Amino acid sequence: MENTEEKSVQLAKKIIELDIRRDELLEELMVLTGSAALELLRDLQNR
Repeated sequence: MENTEEKSVQLAKKIIELDIRRDELLEELMVLTGSAALELLRDLQNR
C-alpha cells in the first residue's frame, strides 16, 4: 500500500491534469459559443 505522501502527490498531479484539461475544454467552448460560454456553464451548473 502506498504511503500518504505518495498518494497525496499522485492526487495533486491528477488535479493539475484535470485543471489543464478543464482550461482546454473551456477554450474550445469559448471558440464555439463566444461570450455566452460562461453564462452557459453557470446555467448548466445551476440545474
